[in-house]
Parts: sequence; structure tokens; C-alpha cells
Amino acid sequence: MTTGLNQYQRDAVLSASPAQLVTMLYDRLLVDLHRAKRAQAGGDFAEASVQLLHAQRIVQELAVSLDTSRWAEGTQLAAVYEWVQSRLIHANIRHDAEAVIECIALLEPLQSAWHEVLAGMSVAPPASTATSEQGGVLGVA
Repeated sequence: MTTGLNQYQRDAVLSASPAQLVTMLYDRLLVDLHRAKRAQAGGDFAEASVQLLHAQRIVQELAVSLDTSRWAEGTQLAAVYEWVQSRLIHANIRHDAEAVIECIALLEPLQSAWHEVLAGMSVAPPASTATSEQGGVLGVA
């Protein structure tokens, strides 16, 4: 059974533009990474693993959606995604919070850039994409 919130989230994703979808992915990715960092700091490596695995799936989605034939610099972004994937795997296997922090530091400016792209397009992201504990539009808890 789909709750009202789940239906709203599903509708927001289905009606989003490509730029909004990428922004939503970045928003949720950063939520996952902050949760993983906090879980690792608290010694809850099982929860950190859940968050890191979800973050890896998001990075993979960002990577496969990248069309390098239409954007030459896309190969550089693909390399960033590949590096982030390797650091997230390392962070999960080695319980290395510093690797998570490195990924956050690298990805937050990209997240901000996507929000600026949306602002420049005069298309605001759906209100529920905030990087909150609930996880924004892609709020898979």
C-alpha cells in the first residue's frame, strides 16, 4: 500500500526534469554520506554499510546517465564518479570515515552547482528535495 507521502515522492520523481532528477540524486547521495559518516563515528558499521551501499547505487546511476558523447567534459565527471565509487567501497570495507568525508567534500560543490543550474533555469526543485534526515524526494529510509 502506498502512503500519501510515498505517492507524492513518486509523482515528484516522475514529473521531474532531467536536471531536477540529477539534483535529487545528489541531494540523496549527500544525505546517505552524512548518515554513513555519523553511523561510522558512532560505531554502527552495519548502518554505515546500508548508507554507503545506497550511495554507491546513486553514484552508479549518475555515472550511467552521463552522456559523454554530448558533453566532452563528461569523461572527467565519469572519472570523478569512478573515484568516488572506489572510495565508498574502501570506506565500507575498512570502516574509514575519512574516505566518506573526502567524498562529501568532493560532491558538495557538484550538488551546489546542480542547484545553481536549476535556479538559472527558473525551475525550482520540488520542495521535498532538501538534504534532511528523511532523505528528500528519493527518501528511501
